[in-house]
Amino acid sequence: MKNKIICIGNRLIENDRAGLLVYDLLATVRMPPHTELIEGGISGLNLLCFLEHAGTVVFVDTVSGFTNPGGVVVLNKTQIKSACPKPHYGHDAGIAYVLEVLPGVCDAPLPREIFLVGLEGPTRKSAIEHAARLSLSLIDKC
Repeated sequence: MKNKIICIGNRLIENDRAGLLVYDLLATVRMPPHTELIEGGISGLNLLCFLEHAGTVVFVDTVSGFTNPGGVVVLNKTQIKSACPKPHYGHDAGIAYVLEVLPGVCDAPLPREIFLVGLEGPTRKSAIEHAARLSLSLIDKC
């Protein structure tokens, strides 16, 4: 089982590229053994294939309303689902919807742990670096 760090966002939209800036930073460092770094972009449900046979999965994405602007937050699977109590299909469905449909479409073993490292508000270099460190530490501790 491989661990996955999946960075999500849209490089063309300034307020939605934080996850991809973390990807760019992580792409310059050596990943821990059995860990794959994935540029998830705006893949939505196409991310499901990366969750099959995964150990720990860390999503990295922009969030809104979880912490102070410029801050970084870590949510576990339960907290991600609680933040969006009625997941729905659509362009803005997000990670909660991906997690909602995962058990119904995946016959393979589900990920052992799932986290979201969220970056709030304006993307500062210090927040990107902090999110990258947190992503790696979540992989290391599981």
